[in-house]
Amino acid sequence: MREISEEIRQEYEKIKDKISYEDFLKKMEIRAQDYEGVSFMSELDLARVIVGEYIEEKNEPLIQESKDHKISELEAGQHNLTIVGRVMKMSNIKKFTSRKGKEGRLANIILADDTGSMRMVFWTENIKLLTKNDIREGDVIKLKGVEIKQGYREDEAHLNARSELKKLPSEEFTYLPSPITEITRLCDVQGDMEVNVIARIIRIPRIRTFDRNGSEGKVASLELQDESGKMTFTLWNRDTDLINTLDLHEGDAVKIMGAQSRVRNGEVSLNHSWIGRVEKGEFDVPEYSENVLKIGDAREMRDVTIVGVASKVYDEITFERDDGSTGRVKSLELEDDTGAIRVTLWNEDTALEIKKGDIIKIIGGNIEFDDYSTAGYRINTNWNSKILINPPIDAKLKEMLHECGKYLKPFKIGELNQIEDEGDEVDVVGRVVNLYEPNEFQRDDGSKGVVRSAELADETGVVRVSLWEDKAEGHLNEGDAVKIENARTRLGNYNVELSVGKTSRILKPSPEEMEKLPSVKEVADMLYQDKKITELTEGDREARILGRILSLYEPREFTREDGSRGMVRSVEIADDTGVIRASLWDDQANQQFSEGDAVRIANPRVTLRNDVVEISAGRTTQVTRVKDEESDLPALKDIQEKIYPSKKIDEIEEDLRNIRVSGEIMEAFGNKILFEMCPTCNKRVIWEEDTYVCEVCGEEVENPEYLMIISILLEDDTGTIRTTFFRQAAEDLLGISTKEAEEIIDKTGDEGSLEEKVVELVGRQIKIIADAGFDEYNEEVRLNAKKVLEIKI
Repeated sequence: MREISEEIRQEYEKIKDKISYEDFLKKMEIRAQDYEGVSFMSELDLARVIVGEYIEEKNEPLIQESKDHKISELEAGQHNLTIVGRVMKMSNIKKFTSRKGKEGRLANIILADDTGSMRMVFWTENIKLLTKNDIREGDVIKLKGVEIKQGYREDEAHLNARSELKKLPSEEFTYLPSPITEITRLCDVQGDMEVNVIARIIRIPRIRTFDRNGSEGKVASLELQDESGKMTFTLWNRDTDLINTLDLHEGDAVKIMGAQSRVRNGEVSLNHSWIGRVEKGEFDVPEYSENVLKIGDAREMRDVTIVGVASKVYDEITFERDDGSTGRVKSLELEDDTGAIRVTLWNEDTALEIKKGDIIKIIGGNIEFDDYSTAGYRINTNWNSKILINPPIDAKLKEMLHECGKYLKPFKIGELNQIEDEGDEVDVVGRVVNLYEPNEFQRDDGSKGVVRSAELADETGVVRVSLWEDKAEGHLNEGDAVKIENARTRLGNYNVELSVGKTSRILKPSPEEMEKLPSVKEVADMLYQDKKITELTEGDREARILGRILSLYEPREFTREDGSRGMVRSVEIADDTGVIRASLWDDQANQQFSEGDAVRIANPRVTLRNDVVEISAGRTTQVTRVKDEESDLPALKDIQEKIYPSKKIDEIEEDLRNIRVSGEIMEAFGNKILFEMCPTCNKRVIWEEDTYVCEVCGEEVENPEYLMIISILLEDDTGTIRTTFFRQAAEDLLGISTKEAEEIIDKTGDEGSLEEKVVELVGRQIKIIADAGFDEYNEEVRLNAKKVLEIKI
């Protein structure tokens, strides 16, 4: 059994016939948990509370009458004292949370007698003594059961659970000092004063947080107005709770007692002190009439109120301050029926969820010159500005602003091509139907950048979108529905394209916008006309074909006329009606495909080259892989059997295309199989005066590219035919890559060093796909091998 003090044991003696000692101690432990975090409850206080539950002492109260103690006589450690004094100052009731999470309340009073003054601390259980007796400044009170403790700076008095308060007639204590209760007009407040004011609240800003030596601090600066002027009144940390506790709103009249004034940057303001009090009531101050400035009347001025519809909203931008900390800034544009103006939000305000079309009210903004703004001005908000989203406003004003915001609806994608100017800012809603991998590039200043291409579609069309920097690194997926705001138009080769950069926003569409948006399949079915390969004709637009990749060549880099680098890749696509050559450009060329893959190509450019229809897949073309179970295409082998007719050599005529030919290699010519090519135009170069020269470009070529060409004589039981293999077909025939052949020739220094390997092809059986053409110089039909299907020793 734990030891207890003699004082507690004496308390137990009063009720020992009513409760056992063990039960008494258990009740002590329960009470200790109930009052955890309440500083005035000592173990002796807890014991007295328990004793009071068992005893009714009408003639002997637990707090014995004692003489009144003068404040100047009080010292830390004294208990059960009686003090009489006048209330000089008193705080609002404040809430607190103990370290263990218990909630409590406290209030402070400065009590004075004719010898001095002292702080009186009222805790949770004592607060009712103040409210029940309606204590105010100037009242004379008698406190019983007070304990003196050492405070932060000086001694202070604490009440406990059994303390008492009695309100005494003030007129009987004329010798006691009187509090300062006169009211000071706001225009008369100067620095370093303690004042009482009566004013009307004209602005309550959002409570802001700040770092306070590693912990979170809070601050709110209310704007006050009386008949003489305006002034800010700042609440700090726990005192910001008064806004909710007192249910304060704009337009409320308040009396503020014990406010501290200070001067900062030449302006006088008020601060709520720890012993100050705010009282809401029906005080005699002028009604507040709000002056809303029309945007068209904006000039350099401070502390203005403006209401407008958000016509543009930009993404937040972070920056580094001079002290190394990170700041945030966000811009938006407001409009009314007189004009538009840019608004700058800072730090915490950048997190406000503002959407285009929202009605925004800014109270306490400053209008400044802005050389970069169309209007020549901007509204700069500050830590004391108040920003309201869709606030209650006059019905006529609301109707006018909704009328101003009618045009803010997103563009239909099909309408974008009506735009004739680059750089216009537009909004679109669509579904991502094609998304490419991000690409790095180097800017003129040497820094690295990132760009990513995508196609966005709605029921009216498809638009190419370039996503830059952080927008390129966002989490988008094909099929996602997105809303893009502030995208800049760019005139492409055939259509308007969109650039999504720093000032653009990528958002999730509203449920209403999502409801109207078709699925990826619905978009494709509406936009494209399905065609078989043999149905394609020159100039076809918005066609869509489904086929299998028969041949796939390596991507090839090239240089455009403007010096930029590009990429192209050739493939052959076939369905059950025919085969067509396709060129995949730039981003499309980097897609990972394999021979035999089923692909859907939507909106290719259809051209005629050498009297043969070809397709080109560029920026506005969608090339997607299709799962076999999602298509009705025949298998690759079946397609090859159908579109590659088998021919004997004696049946081959000029202009036959995509024929399947089998035979034995009778001769192979390998004294030179690598030919130097211009990397710019891909034409043959010639050796002149110790350097290569391109006869087409007219430029010297320091590092030519190489083209592998192998010529053979092919024989079957009907005859022989000269056959030439280029690039991939030549590599497949010889069994080595062009790069490997280059290395062998460089190592030996002999262009004919691969002739022996070429000659080893003689006697092999091969099956190829080829086109037939007439060689006018030799006056004979020859084959151009496109693909090696089979090769046997």
